[in-house]
Amino acid sequence: MEVLNPNKWVDNYADYLYNYTIVRVNDAVIAQDLISETFLAGLRSKHNFKGEASERTWLISILKRKIIDYYRKKNSNKGKAEVLVSYKNDDIEGNWLEENAADLFDRTAEDRMENSELGLAIIKCLNKLPAKQGEIFKKKTIENQDTDVLCKEYNITPSNLWVIIHRARKNLMECLEKNWYN
Repeated sequence: MEVLNPNKWVDNYADYLYNYTIVRVNDAVIAQDLISETFLAGLRSKHNFKGEASERTWLISILKRKIIDYYRKKNSNKGKAEVLVSYKNDDIEGNWLEENAADLFDRTAEDRMENSELGLAIIKCLNKLPAKQGEIFKKKTIENQDTDVLCKEYNITPSNLWVIIHRARKNLMECLEKNWYN
């Protein structure tokens, strides 16, 4: 009977799970998020692991459900966005979406102030990240530097890079929830 070892999941399975996911969702960020959700779900439900399958197989089964849920959500949102987009009544035709979508060039002073405050909160939270985590996050997500270049620069594996980016996102969200949403 196999025993779970969550401390080794990232090292042992992150690359395999990423390769499995990327061909199914074709988006690196979504793939990484789904893998993160898989690890969290695995931790939450580790008491359900019976040892009948390998640890990797068990994680893949969780990941498959996460991928299915992702597409369900995506498709349900897509359907909602398409409802009542176009209309035609007694010689009147129009596009509801075009008429009701926000005009990016028609910003109010309140919108600009809110965006400015959010920008300041993001910068404040970025500066609170641990130094290495903050540097890597900025280089990868803001400057869009290549994964291989960053891995060589910091002498880390792509899995390690992914974990650092994930932790930075989590820390940023926690910081923004404390400093921006409240």
